[in-house]
Amino acid sequence: MAGKRGVIFEYVPNGPYIKVSAIDEETGTEVSIVGDARATQSELQRIARMKLKRRLDQLSGKPRP
Repeated sequence: MAGKRGVIFEYVPNGPYIKVSAIDEETGTEVSIVGDARATQSELQRIARMKLKRRLDQLSGKPRP
């Protein structure tokens, strides 16, 4: 994800867990993670953003480091 690419985050709490979806504004690509509901929002976003970046790299054919 080059530069300041827009990402939309959605949070769905479910008991002690929270599902976080990250959606790339440019392509509409979406990934989800499930984390501890006690984790900070910034930590959950960081993990979801990393997963989204990995997915976008896979779709563009970039090799994994």
